[in-house]
Amino acid sequence: MEEQQKKGFLGKVDNFFGIRKSGSTIRTEIVAGLVTFLAMVYILTVNPNSIFYITGIADSMWASLFIATALGAVIGTLLMAFLAKLPLAQASGMGLNSAVGGLIGGSSAAAAITGGFTLANAMFIVLISGIIFFALSCISVKGKSLRQYIFEGIPTSIKVAIPTGIGLFIAFIGFQNSGIIVGNPFTLVDLVTFTNYDIAVNSAVVCFIGLFLIAILSHLKVKGAVIIGILGATIIGIPLGITDLGVVAGNSDGITWKFWENYANFFSFGDKSVLGIAFKDGWSFPSGTIFTVIMTVISFSMIDMFDTMGTCLGCCAEAGLLDENGVPVRYDRIMYSDSIATCAGALLGTSTVTTFVESGAGVAAGGKTGLTALTTACLFLLATLLLPVFALIPSAASASALVYVGVLMMKNVTKVNFESIRVAVPAFLTIIIMPLGYSITKGIGVGILSFVIISLLTYPIDYILYKNGKREKPTWRISLFTAIVAVLFAVYFFVPTSLG
Repeated sequence: MEEQQKKGFLGKVDNFFGIRKSGSTIRTEIVAGLVTFLAMVYILTVNPNSIFYITGIADSMWASLFIATALGAVIGTLLMAFLAKLPLAQASGMGLNSAVGGLIGGSSAAAAITGGFTLANAMFIVLISGIIFFALSCISVKGKSLRQYIFEGIPTSIKVAIPTGIGLFIAFIGFQNSGIIVGNPFTLVDLVTFTNYDIAVNSAVVCFIGLFLIAILSHLKVKGAVIIGILGATIIGIPLGITDLGVVAGNSDGITWKFWENYANFFSFGDKSVLGIAFKDGWSFPSGTIFTVIMTVISFSMIDMFDTMGTCLGCCAEAGLLDENGVPVRYDRIMYSDSIATCAGALLGTSTVTTFVESGAGVAAGGKTGLTALTTACLFLLATLLLPVFALIPSAASASALVYVGVLMMKNVTKVNFESIRVAVPAFLTIIIMPLGYSITKGIGVGILSFVIISLLTYPIDYILYKNGKREKPTWRISLFTAIVAVLFAVYFFVPTSLG
């Protein structure tokens, strides 16, 4: 029977993805893919809203951008499934979509107020940044790609801190999505007030119930604990008013989906389509904006590259998919997949497609191979047909999985050498800036810059002490590529994107 299974379809799937070899099962991989999808499906509606954030703009192009978002996620995640063969999913990245929205002012009509950039201009900038990212992955020097040199330029102390920072970042996203952490005009953030007994409190309660359910089931070694927790929280959210059953019937606010009409508009290349908009007039930038274009391209490229580096390092570390040098397995293919997806997304008409930190939810559910990514990609494609069904899962329910991922990834903090202050400070800044700065790239950047500054200032002092016999000979710890990466981040942080 086992030999028949090896020769059958499931056996071929197993062999292709190396499922049993990785210590997983087909069932576990499929469940993990579902968990990843549920954790990041919010991007389908949030992405169009983040780009078209001005009221009245979304009525014509919103549905088209929804389709572009879904197809970008499908293409990017399929690349991860078949090229990288890893449990990583891609979609239009949060933060970068808001940057696109800010760049265009929400619409072409508002572009004159915010710098004169159209949506087509923004997509062309995304396309260029993706091409640069791809080139860095292809150009080799002495057998290594430039992107690999950049990765090696990240100090070891920063690398070991990245998974912990990502864990806190993922948890913070979950806390925000569920309303557990709310805004405060005096302290910036605050814990929701549980004595109000309103819908916001109910959302927080649903997230906590889902988290506790996942924790208890995981403690009892129940397979599929994460997905059971999400579904359990969804059911509990019905009487609490968090799970809106009306979306299934199509009578909820904003949840309507005319599949054939919307797809016809998308492929029409007309006024309601974002497909190919980058090539319509994207290359025709307003006069006097060349410096802004250059700096924006550099910023987009760096954010995409370092977000992907940090995310895949964190998720692969959690899944046990690092090689003996601490590098994610098939790392080149991860970068190819991400850069190609960015270019494909720009051609479809959506903002930068990048590897999602929510992939950690699928890893926490046991995902180790590309079958997890394949499952997620198929569900994103299905979502264009059944948007109301997937919209039924409230963000508070999926947020419980994100918080749980944060719990699991906190264990990586033990790898940071806090005995050495020179190492501890950059590592701590990397960890804390990621959630508080709401950016993986910014966390890595601040960590590297602090590492270089501290190393530059302490080395000559240590060397003088060594010459006077008071200390061992110090080691020069800043490599050429660490210095290059530091310079790139200095440009990213301190050079304005506009001369105005």
